Amino acid sequence: MKFAFVNGKLVPSDKASISIFDRGFLYGDGLFDTLRVTGGEPHLWDEHWIRFSRGAEVLRITLAHDSKSLRKHAGKLLEANKSPDAVLRIHLSRGVGPRGYSPRKANSPVLVMSTHPLPPTPKSWKLATTSYRLPPVNALSAIKTSNKLLHVLARAEADTQGADEGLLLTDSGALAQGTSSNLFWIEGRFVCTAPEQAGILPGITRASVFQACERLKIPVRQATVQPERLHDSAGVFMTLSTFGLVEAASLNGRALPQSPFPAELRRAVGVHA
Repeated sequence: MKFAFVNGKLVPSDKASISIFDRGFLYGDGLFDTLRVTGGEPHLWDEHWIRFSRGAEVLRITLAHDSKSLRKHAGKLLEANKSPDAVLRIHLSRGVGPRGYSPRKANSPVLVMSTHPLPPTPKSWKLATTSYRLPPVNALSAIKTSNKLLHVLARAEADTQGADEGLLLTDSGALAQGTSSNLFWIEGRFVCTAPEQAGILPGITRASVFQACERLKIPVRQATVQPERLHDSAGVFMTLSTFGLVEAASLNGRALPQSPFPAELRRAVGVHA
């Protein structure tokens, strides 16, 4: 990555910097989004922009760009970095302000975009349940805030188990979501996933699966289940913007049922390996 976008300008990535008093650094006072880029085109830009801009409204951080303007800058960044296939990350911080939690007088937001190599889509993932519980639905559940410590710790715990992804549970021990993905499983003719009321982040690719199921006349059921129920399903897969759909091979070291259906859905969603 040769260049980064910082507050309206392309700058050499090794020269890009923010203040040590930036509230995003100090308190996680900001938000971010991540998009897959293929052939120079950010996948589902409009949907990601809607979530990103709504997140800025929730946090009461002013965006200096609209969707069209930021998309144009993203295109210039991708071109400058010669990255037609990449991961594009957008980060918004409230910027520098007086010490303390109050955001008063923090009136200089910082918007950064960076590009990263697009990793190959894995054939399947090993999953592990973690001891970390997802808080019930709240005002921040639907946005990607910069504070992801819960997810970091859950992923670290999954790493120690040799898993590719960790699963966060609800307060009652039911399945909620992955640390960076949404969880789906297949029961009979239904495609199932946890509801937003479980406190999950309603992912962009998750919504694309809903749309694909509607086109394919496949019913979707939103419910919470205990982890052991996945072994009685017809198949399990995860969704996230970087990879699209990834089938789950095992849970806590025990093999999960395999199904050709996730591959069909991947084609319908439009994200391929």
